[in-house]
Parts: sequence; C-alpha cells; structure tokens
Amino acid sequence: MKIGILGGSFNPVHIGHLRMALEVRERLALDRVELVPAKRPPHKEGADMLPFETRLDLVNRAIEGVPGLGSNPLEGERPGPSFTCDTLHCYRTERPESEIWFLLGASTFLELDKWRRGLEIPAMASLAVVNRWEASAQVAEFIGSRWPDAEADGEGVWFFPEGHSLRLLDVPRLDIKGGHIRRRWREGRSIRFLVPPAVEAYLEEHAAELEAHWGKRG
Repeated sequence: MKIGILGGSFNPVHIGHLRMALEVRERLALDRVELVPAKRPPHKEGADMLPFETRLDLVNRAIEGVPGLGSNPLEGERPGPSFTCDTLHCYRTERPESEIWFLLGASTFLELDKWRRGLEIPAMASLAVVNRWEASAQVAEFIGSRWPDAEADGEGVWFFPEGHSLRLLDVPRLDIKGGHIRRRWREGRSIRFLVPPAVEAYLEEHAAELEAHWGKRG
C-alpha cells in the first residue's frame, strides 16, 4: 500500500489541507493520504491551540465521505512534542510493508535542516514537495547542498541512496492559513469556503469552547 502522510497542527483543518492531500494522492497514485494532527507542534505551541482531541475531531469531520483520505491519532498517544522523525519511525515500524510518502510545501521543505533530525527524513520516507515552481531552483540547490548523493532523474525528481525519492509537484494550492481563519472567526466574519461545511458548523456550535483558546468573538 502507498500511504501519504500530511502532518500539521490543523488549528483548524481547512480546505487548503484537503486540496493538497487530494492533489498529491492523484498525482502519485497513493492508496490513501492520512492527516496526522500534532499533539504538541514544536514550533506552534501557544494559548490559541485547540485541544488535540478537538482538532482530531475536526479532521475526521472534514474528511468524512472523502474517498482516499483518513486520519491517524498516533501523535496524541505519545508524550512530548510531536516530531516528524518520531512519526515516520512509527509508520515504518507499524507498516513495514507500505510505501510511505511525506507531504509538505516547498517553503517548509527548505527549512528541514532546522527540524529535529530533519536531514534524516529522506532516509525514512519518500517526499512529495508541493510547489508553484518559482521555488524549484531553491529546492534543487537545497537538495544538492544537503544530500550530495541524491541523483536527479529528469525534472523535479530525485532519488536517495536509501531507496526513497523526492517528487516536486506543481499542483494548485490554496493560500489559506489557520491564523487567518481564527482571526476571521474572532471578528465574526464569514469563513465559508475556507473550511469544510462540517467544520464551519462545529466552530459555530461550540463557540463558547473555542473562545477559551482563540479569544473572545467581537
């Protein structure tokens, strides 16, 4: 089985996350893409982070009825910050027969050397780097400087000695950020078409609960 992993804080999950998952699944013919909420995102810890259980519930509501998309609560089952290297290790241990792909945007990929064991990630899984091609030269330069043994194979494809590959995918991306959604929600502005209908309904129905984390609605 070919499985894609899309991690994130999902605070809240939005249409951009789902569109990215669907685009990559189609382009790479993946059997399934799993959204993996971080329990404690190392770089995004703060008072406005919804509880893990709430964010996981929102993910499940968002993907309900969408073929090929799933969720995985594994990061909520272990203590400490949620590091990608640990998540990939869990996948490799629990599903050794599966082909694992880690999904991320080009700007995030260019920061892998700042992550915990970030430069080891190509040894753990193949990478699907979503890009608008304006960053393609930066991606190629980054690969050459950090993994000099990686071999280019045509445009936007590299192979690593461990047997994994990196595919640079030019797919439509929606420039939506969770912080923008939270601000609009606090201001009482519409978030329709930014989040799935089931997520929008939950945010409205549980406004009092969310205010404790996102701030008072104006």
